[in-house]
Amino acid sequence: MITATAALAAAHPHGTAGQWGLVWAGLAAAGALAVAASFVSLIAPRRWRAWVSGAGTALTGLAGAAAGAAAVTGHRSTGLSAPGVLPLSGLTLAVDPLGGWFIAVTGAVAVAAGIYAVGYAGHAASRPSVAMLPLFVGSLFAVPAAASAGTLLACWELMALTSLLLVLAEHKRRAEVAVAARWYAVMTHLGMVCVLAGLILFAAHAHGDSFAALAQAAPHLSPAIKSTVFVLVLAGFGSKAGLVPLHAWLPRAHPEAPSHVSALMSAAMVNLGLYGLIRVGSCLLGGGSAWWWLLLIALGAISAVYGILQAAMSTDVKRLLGCSTTENMGLACVGIGAGGLFATTGHPVLAGLALAAALLHVATHAAFKTLLFLAAGSVLHATGTRDLDALGGLRRGMPATTLAFGWGALAASALPPGTAFVSEWLLVQALIHGLRGASTATAITLPLAVSAVALTAGLAVATFVKAFGTGFLAKPRNADAAAAHESPATMLAGLGLAGAACAVLALAPGAVLPAIGRAVAAAGAGFAAAPGAGGAVTLRLDGLSGEVSPLLLTLALLIVMVGAAAWLRALPGTRARRQARLWDCGGGPLTARMEYTATSFAEPLQRVFDDVLAPETDLDITHLDEARYLVASAEYRRKVPDRIERRLYEPVLKAVGAWGDAARRLAPGSVHRYLGYGFYAVTGLLIVLAVTR
Repeated sequence: MITATAALAAAHPHGTAGQWGLVWAGLAAAGALAVAASFVSLIAPRRWRAWVSGAGTALTGLAGAAAGAAAVTGHRSTGLSAPGVLPLSGLTLAVDPLGGWFIAVTGAVAVAAGIYAVGYAGHAASRPSVAMLPLFVGSLFAVPAAASAGTLLACWELMALTSLLLVLAEHKRRAEVAVAARWYAVMTHLGMVCVLAGLILFAAHAHGDSFAALAQAAPHLSPAIKSTVFVLVLAGFGSKAGLVPLHAWLPRAHPEAPSHVSALMSAAMVNLGLYGLIRVGSCLLGGGSAWWWLLLIALGAISAVYGILQAAMSTDVKRLLGCSTTENMGLACVGIGAGGLFATTGHPVLAGLALAAALLHVATHAAFKTLLFLAAGSVLHATGTRDLDALGGLRRGMPATTLAFGWGALAASALPPGTAFVSEWLLVQALIHGLRGASTATAITLPLAVSAVALTAGLAVATFVKAFGTGFLAKPRNADAAAAHESPATMLAGLGLAGAACAVLALAPGAVLPAIGRAVAAAGAGFAAAPGAGGAVTLRLDGLSGEVSPLLLTLALLIVMVGAAAWLRALPGTRARRQARLWDCGGGPLTARMEYTATSFAEPLQRVFDDVLAPETDLDITHLDEARYLVASAEYRRKVPDRIERRLYEPVLKAVGAWGDAARRLAPGSVHRYLGYGFYAVTGLLIVLAVTR
């Protein structure tokens, strides 16, 4: 059994000058590489565009990862200010271990995605798509490095615009790309408006917009102002993280973007929504009220369950992975909410443990989601389809991709030795230990959160068994799947890096726990350290940090089992026995039509959750003309729409459409009517001025 403890260890309160010099050198190198790669890829010949963009993106990610790794080894942020760079507030940057953790994770994802992009884009790379890729990675580094409200908003908008252009990269090939981009543009800018409103309200009651000034003003704010700021930033940052009900853009935009862009968006960009919640809610507002974090726990639990249910029903492999992102961001929000709740109620050790679980899950999710999206891109590259019902038999033509997707599926299933197992187990332990002496609301919320985590773990297993089994292990269902071939070497190299990261986080999570401890300490005094203790958090997983780990024993057992199976297959006479026909009830050998599809595999789950999913089914039966009781053909169609989208977004969109139709009737093109509008407007204004004077 794995137990988790959090202990306070004294640490030097200041990072060395060399450490912080390395941070700024890494970030400066990342920014310079991003700009240079973007410019050179614009002017490079077509055959070199993908190489320049991909290599530049990988080097940018490597520089950012080095800067983030240096930041999490220090214990104090340092500032860098450039007043004339941005209007009004200027440019203010600072990196502490919390921001460094997100920068390091983003950089690691960018390295794998950049190498993969070289082979994926190939000669078909367009100038805008290759130019925006390194700039997008650079903007992802800039958000955690922002140290003022103005800088954060500018970097956030740069991230939104570059990612939107990357989503539109393939809009000439498929009409669905433009639809997804419209959803993404509207949702991301509505989220931006919420963040803008919250930070402006916050800064209006402070002596400046720097994070230091905001943190100093927070204790003097009224509870109403603080709660309003938190709710606004929760809506804005929660939209970027894909929390329900603000998730509608995510299962659209992630599947339609190029696969390496999908990996960056799903494994790196959405994490910054979580970063914003921690930075504003804990670091700047100072924790606030308990109901803030209970609300975040509830939203996270609902998002996790709803996201994995949508993934379980999906037959589009990239949409399935996008819905899985909503699930995992929900789990991370449960950890962040639990950490904030425990910090507010005076349980710093549990607060640090819960937040550490969330930050560890950020890294584990980034690793396996990068691997899965890149593997899905390899399938799309080889077959031209993302439909699991049309795939099958890929293990013969694509053995390396099959191995990568299988390893990613195990990592995402929260089973040992999967990557997500450690972080989710740590989260469950934090929630269970938080029940001691809890209030009524907490005593109700935490068990429900534990149930949600357990339910999502079980559904995740079924979801990824469906994706791997029907897509890779079944018989080929069309000619493209049967003729699938392995991906180019650069794509396999990206897959290998992501798979290696999953293996490290699964088998040696203790390697990153010291860095997570420093990031937790930077989130505020309420996390694992008594006020004034001046310490850093040291986290230890009993059983993982000793000489013999249960996960290592599990891996050793798996290796022995696989070796034994290979040895048995190699025995003399095994091939003859393997080729013998088994008893088939006279029906002959199995065909692809007899095997489970992704739709039929998920049908039992659909029946269990009918009330939640509200599926739509349609059965068309065609009878023979000669005899009506004989069936000529039967066609079955099933659709599982997004129920929240139907109940929440469709009425709003219909109302906006009706409003637009009404406005169109007011503008028929008549100059006389427009002059009349102006006359009546001026007359009304003069009357108002005369009355109020």
